[in-house]
Amino acid sequence: MLVLDTDDLPAADRFEVLHTAVAQEGGISSVEESEPATRMWKRLEVWHFGPLTLFDTRGTGVRFVRSLRKARRELAGKVSVMTQAEGYGTASFGCDGHQRHLATHGIGLTPHMAASHEYSWSGNGRSIAFSVDIAHLDLPVDMVRAAVPLLGHSPVESLLLQHIQGLHRHADRLSGGPESEALAAATLQLTRALIVSVAGNEHTRREVARETLLTRVLAYLRAHLTEPDLTPRRVALAHGISVRTLYRLCEEGGLSLEKWIIRRRLEGARTDLAATDQSHRTIESIARAWGFANPTHFSRTFREAYGTTPGQWRRHARNGVSLPGREEP
Repeated sequence: MLVLDTDDLPAADRFEVLHTAVAQEGGISSVEESEPATRMWKRLEVWHFGPLTLFDTRGTGVRFVRSLRKARRELAGKVSVMTQAEGYGTASFGCDGHQRHLATHGIGLTPHMAASHEYSWSGNGRSIAFSVDIAHLDLPVDMVRAAVPLLGHSPVESLLLQHIQGLHRHADRLSGGPESEALAAATLQLTRALIVSVAGNEHTRREVARETLLTRVLAYLRAHLTEPDLTPRRVALAHGISVRTLYRLCEEGGLSLEKWIIRRRLEGARTDLAATDQSHRTIESIARAWGFANPTHFSRTFREAYGTTPGQWRRHARNGVSLPGREEP
């Protein structure tokens, strides 16, 4: 949901309206713009997934500061996770004395009740972040705080990052919908796993690892979905379990591993086939990009799932024709 676009405002009002918006939505104490009002630009969007609030902030260079006093007064009990969007260079993140250059592969974490925070970028930048009550993480504040400088050492960081990017990509369609609570729960499970993996004691790590295993497996599958060698054996090895345990885990979670992978690959290929910016690519190249090495197998599977061939779907989608085919698998 669009909250603010400063291009819609007179230059004289932009700074004040921006500060009011980010103070209200994100508890920011001060905003320092690198451009004068006539050249500065900010766009702020916000979505809600159950208890979780997702933010997309983009625009010209800026420095956001949240003081400890303001955080304790207005954001007590909140925790935020920040990422720098792909294609927008490097941002600078600071929390509780810890500084980190936050490139597109990193995550910043802020427990508001325990730390001040600043976030900045030069040139055009974009941040995708979420905040939630720390109670939903069910972890001690001291543990969350201890994890702040250590996140880059966790193998879970990349999984959570991929998950946040996917959540943002489909936010307009999914926020507030029937999947919203489940998506929030998965996000929180991955966040718990990230924190505990670098700051938890051995007992807590084992317990959270067990609780979040299926969520981490699904996040791993999404992150590597387009790779043809995404086999059960590889997935099991990546999580330190046997293939038999992996299948049992999926069965207990109510899903078939192979069918889940094929469904998500088909969804991705179907979207690309209909996209105008992918019209220069052949059906075979799109199929390969989504992990289907055999074009015949892809066409047959696509038709079984959607009741039409990839070529027919592409032609009708380009012409804006709604196909009567089957429900998505």
